[in-house]
Amino acid sequence: MDLSYGPAYEAFRAELRSFLADHAHEAPLAGSPRDDKARAWQRRLIEHGYTARTIPREYGGAGQAPDILKSRILGEEFARAAVARARVSAGLGGQGISMLVPTLLEMGTEAQKRQFIAPTLSGEMLWCQGYSEPGAGSDLASLRTSAVLDGDEWVINGQKIWTSTAHLAQWMFCLVRTEPDAPKHQGISFLLLRVDTPGIEIRPLVDMTMNPNFNEVFFTDVRVPRDQIVGRRGDGWKVANVILGNERDTLADPNQSLARLNGLIEIMKSETVDGERLIDNPQFLDRLMRIQSRVLALQFNELRVLSSKLNPNQDVGLARLIVKLQGTELRHDLEALAIDAMGEGGLAYGANPRLRDGGSWQYAYMYFLGLIIGGGTSQIQKNIISERGLGMPREPQAGAA
Repeated sequence: MDLSYGPAYEAFRAELRSFLADHAHEAPLAGSPRDDKARAWQRRLIEHGYTARTIPREYGGAGQAPDILKSRILGEEFARAAVARARVSAGLGGQGISMLVPTLLEMGTEAQKRQFIAPTLSGEMLWCQGYSEPGAGSDLASLRTSAVLDGDEWVINGQKIWTSTAHLAQWMFCLVRTEPDAPKHQGISFLLLRVDTPGIEIRPLVDMTMNPNFNEVFFTDVRVPRDQIVGRRGDGWKVANVILGNERDTLADPNQSLARLNGLIEIMKSETVDGERLIDNPQFLDRLMRIQSRVLALQFNELRVLSSKLNPNQDVGLARLIVKLQGTELRHDLEALAIDAMGEGGLAYGANPRLRDGGSWQYAYMYFLGLIIGGGTSQIQKNIISERGLGMPREPQAGAA
């Protein structure tokens, strides 16, 4: 059985390796601020068709046809390159690029596509997501933030919480209740708004990484133009589910998992116990192989999801549902193994001279512990998988007769 990609794809791989060898020094570290360097790197990647590949050129993308093997090669090469240990960015991400852009392509008006997609892809426009509320987290449809139409403007009042990057963003995509008397999954609308609009107050929340990555956002008579609605009034739940599907796909990127696996292997090659490399220690090697098998499984699952772009009739619903659950738990376990492999150095933080790789392993360990909860807890994800993916009966409601 010949499992090679063939000459044309191997030529693409060689081209990509050459590009990384020549230009990796221009790339920012993954997770760096969106400064001029990050935006210049994003432009270069789009020009070469290495990111935003299938987004039409008129909206700022590379305008290329879907190709699952090229997508796989891109993931592999950014992960395997020597720059992977330094976490060199494979392109800008975030809620705007990963979640809103594909939603606008599917459900936005032509005017919205032209206004928002290109500046979002380029990094000029940063977004945050106004979904969760103090009384509407896992049960998002119970949201109470209201929007009342007053002439040509929506007037918004209410509160959002756990709003990632709200303190950095210029725009927010937000779920609001526009028909208060409708059933809870109806009467919700999906609005786009600037976060510097009068009446919006943003308060930071410090998370387990000791950074203010979350925020709570308060709306007091916030006025938003009437046409900044995606989809029809009252159909916001449909838009929300498109967004949530894209969110689950991106919260645990298999390519990032592969890059981190490569970094973990390098740590286990360099760290020793009693003169023995950890990569040769049976117990550590067993844990590594278990992690490696899960990374491979997640990558093969991604190929199944990507193949649906070529075959729209292919049912990949279950394949998409498992990504968030499996991916976040995998990353938490992967980062934990790296911390264990570093021994006492794995407890270092801040300015400690034993700190390795800028503390990224410790940070990611706590970050993915949070993501196991955020974006839908693992317990909620298991219910979704069983009910929607496997067709099992719904969980009995407490107090039901």
